[in-house]
Amino acid sequence: MGATDDILAVILGGGRGARLYPLTKERSKPAVPMAGKYRLIDIPISNCINSGIYHIAVLTQFNSVSLHRHISRTYNFDAFHSGWVQIWAAEQTLENTNWYQGTADAVRKQLLEISSARTSHVLILAGDHLYRMDYAKMAEFHLEKDADITVAVQPVSTVDCQRFGILKRTPNCQITDFHEKPTDPEVLKDIISRDDPARPYLGSMGIYLFKTKVLQELLENERHDDFGSHVIPTAIRSHRVYGYDFHGFWEDIGTIRSFYQANLALTDLNPPFNFYDQNFPIYSHPRFLPGSNIEDTIMKNVLIAEGCRIEKATLIHSIIGLRSQIRGGTTIIDSILMGNDYYEKPGSPEAFAGALEIGFDCYIEGAIVDKNARINKGTIIKPFPVGTDIDGDGWLVRDGIVIIPKSAVIPPGTEITP
Repeated sequence: MGATDDILAVILGGGRGARLYPLTKERSKPAVPMAGKYRLIDIPISNCINSGIYHIAVLTQFNSVSLHRHISRTYNFDAFHSGWVQIWAAEQTLENTNWYQGTADAVRKQLLEISSARTSHVLILAGDHLYRMDYAKMAEFHLEKDADITVAVQPVSTVDCQRFGILKRTPNCQITDFHEKPTDPEVLKDIISRDDPARPYLGSMGIYLFKTKVLQELLENERHDDFGSHVIPTAIRSHRVYGYDFHGFWEDIGTIRSFYQANLALTDLNPPFNFYDQNFPIYSHPRFLPGSNIEDTIMKNVLIAEGCRIEKATLIHSIIGLRSQIRGGTTIIDSILMGNDYYEKPGSPEAFAGALEIGFDCYIEGAIVDKNARINKGTIIKPFPVGTDIDGDGWLVRDGIVIIPKSAVIPPGTEITP
């Protein structure tokens, strides 16, 4: 038996996703589209499948309909396979009428389901990170150390310390100290772990492998709500907690700025994250769409999904999502188009607001255009200074990035500029 044969993966669907608003206005964080054709939840589920973990539960709470639909349509094992991907939604019971209060509380409320899975280990994952990881290697390390808990860690700079749980280890990799998002200079001085001025600390990636009995014990005996702030710092005083080194690319897609930058980085010839690894693919909902039709268009560093129609446009350093329709004379620079969920039928009632497309002679720079948006002829969009937040009429600016919300209608000749 392999190291992952007896592991249940539990993926945390996240809370309200306020830092990714308005992309999370009508969907949960893991359901946010990524790289033109995927959703964020596809990353951890694909990592599990590629690592040989076939029992996967996704914990959801807020705006979870589209996430449920995507998972139920995408991840179905055949009748000869014992694996499954299940949705464990927050629910009120006779014993508990509260919703999830944090990462650990969400898992605590599903301990009955975890016990029913009858696995000896539980892998806790986040649903909004971008990375490729073979969890089997982490499981091997966990078993070799006979660890009660293993935390995936990676080097962290001083500037990024306040974004992560920072830990200190022995030469044997056992964690002896853990501080969630520390800012105290004395604490930071005491937990330096690496002889590297650029990245002198070790930070938790929010990936935890527990012995199931230990997880149950910690959550049943303590009323802690969060793994990073409460469970792990408490556990290192009473259990064998180890840190497993991960050296690959990893990005927390937790803010509009990080989402924007992580997507656009994928347009580079040698992107930091590679979707083209045939031995470790990223899965998603299979769509039966035609190849994109592109006419007389100038393109540089562009990632285009299938099913698009683009005519006489200029596209630079941008993501063009599924079924995007871009008309002549339009320029798109440093932007993310999430595309459309459907092709509009001729004469449809919605067409009175304009076609489901980026219209003629538009200029769009530094923007995120969510799904099914109608941007009419002559619209001009330019980025704002970093840090700018504005709520406009049918549009928003977050950290200087212009966002056109899902299904928004931008009238002809609109100018959204600093």
